[in-house]
Amino acid sequence: MTQPATPRIFNFSAGPAVLPLPVLEQVQRDLTSLPGVGMSVLEISHRSATFDRIAEAAEADLRRLVGIPDHFRVLFLQGGASLQFAMVPMNLLPPGGVADYILTGTWSQKALAEARCVGSVRVAGTTETEAFSRIPAQHELDLSPGAAYVHMTSNNTIRGTQWGAPPDVGDVPLVCDACSDILSRPIDITRYGLVYAGAQKNLAPAGLTVAIIRDDLVARTPEQLPAMLQYRVHAEHGSHYNTPPVFTIYVMGLVLRWLLDAGGVEAIAVANERKARRLYDAIDASDFYRGTAARDSRSLMNVTFRLPSEELEQRFVREASAADLSGLKGHRSMGGIRASLYNALPERGVAALVEFMQDFERMAG
Repeated sequence: MTQPATPRIFNFSAGPAVLPLPVLEQVQRDLTSLPGVGMSVLEISHRSATFDRIAEAAEADLRRLVGIPDHFRVLFLQGGASLQFAMVPMNLLPPGGVADYILTGTWSQKALAEARCVGSVRVAGTTETEAFSRIPAQHELDLSPGAAYVHMTSNNTIRGTQWGAPPDVGDVPLVCDACSDILSRPIDITRYGLVYAGAQKNLAPAGLTVAIIRDDLVARTPEQLPAMLQYRVHAEHGSHYNTPPVFTIYVMGLVLRWLLDAGGVEAIAVANERKARRLYDAIDASDFYRGTAARDSRSLMNVTFRLPSEELEQRFVREASAADLSGLKGHRSMGGIRASLYNALPERGVAALVEFMQDFERMAG
């Protein structure tokens, strides 16, 4: 007997995150049999012409959305950002060289720890003494002349902070972990040597990592590395060295097409700014809610705030969930409340959250 469909709720989870409803509906329609193919995307060969078309279209649309020049390669990898924390120094940090890391939260700390297993690294800037509540200013950075690269994390999901613009690192390649804000706003890719991102925030379900890397950095790959850890091997094989995550790439292709149809990154950035402004305005208008990030470092993707007590925060999360507002519990290392406003979260979801916050304050404030 077919069960009645459960109405969709508003998903504020930090990831895996909300996906566009039109994408989910197309996946549902085509899941048992891709049009013109006669089998599911879950069944097709990663060596088939069908998958080649899917992957090539996804790369072409990503290049169009970001404005990726021909001297950058687009790689579809696995292992998440956590594997990139190791692959970056393995590929880009030569013996005797040094890499600079700018620390703005948990994930940049994890990237630094992995790099220390590979070679010489140093902290070029950090706001750890301020609980990572803000992004360091340019004048606070102590960059190494001739560093192999500078590593940054563009958006910090746990702390709710985000770089407004990338730091000036001169001629040194800038490596960016953009997991939680890729395609949320325009980016000048030519200011970076490598941008990588796990798919599970703004791109697709979990299981895929996208790396956009400049040709000269691909050429740095040491030949003695195991093949699966070499950017050069993945580039030479068109991301087909091993079996790629076929289904996730297929879904990403649909998400990219949805984003293009919505007006591209420029249009989604306007919507994202509008969503974040509405929520921050509600926080700032209240003495009951308190934002945790410095105002000039606030993230448009992850809004973090506290209530007067942990007991009230727990009650807020319970009652919000009962009101179909899911995923609002803050990260376990920080507590509080976190509302993730990724591309696919509709503006009416933020409106519903703000209305709930106002009602909750009246009842519990």
